[in-house]
Amino acid sequence: MLHSRTRTCLTLAMLAACLWAAWHAGAFLVVNDPHPSDVIVVLAGETSVRPARALELLDQGYARKVFIDVPAQAKIYDLTQVQLAENYIRELPQGASVGICPIVGLSTKGEANDVAVCLAKDQPKSVLIVTSDHHTRRALSVFRHKIPGVRFSVAAAYDPSQFGPRWWTHRQWAKTFFEEWVRVLWWELIDQWK
Repeated sequence: MLHSRTRTCLTLAMLAACLWAAWHAGAFLVVNDPHPSDVIVVLAGETSVRPARALELLDQGYARKVFIDVPAQAKIYDLTQVQLAENYIRELPQGASVGICPIVGLSTKGEANDVAVCLAKDQPKSVLIVTSDHHTRRALSVFRHKIPGVRFSVAAAYDPSQFGPRWWTHRQWAKTFFEEWVRVLWWELIDQWK
């Protein structure tokens, strides 16, 4: 039997380890390590910060072409999201370097399959993924797993209204944190092995 003092020390050590892990768990989700690549792919979802980050990277010479993933069947009132994206691209000074990758997948794994089809024509050796900061680690893992033979890097698009590494300080950040950790665990423990 452990003495009371030993049990207390072990309990405090475990509590300290849990607090340390919780403190760093938000930052663990974020990977921001962009590398010059053949093409930049903006993952579907958020439509303001992600494309803006990709255009910034394009202007900095990280790639010569950008693909924006757009849900192929989604509509907003009387326009499809593809039509809205086409209108957006037409207005861009970099529009000639930006294309659309229509996607039907409803998950990052499904999106990776759709992106593989879009990339097949150009057959890039390297791809820079742009996605929301909290989604970077999982997206990088999924794309590396689903599209072997291509070198992937990732750039984080920061949106302080949605997420921050100190996730416990804002309600929305906490929601995003827990939702993403569930997805990370699902991918790592189950989905990638299917």
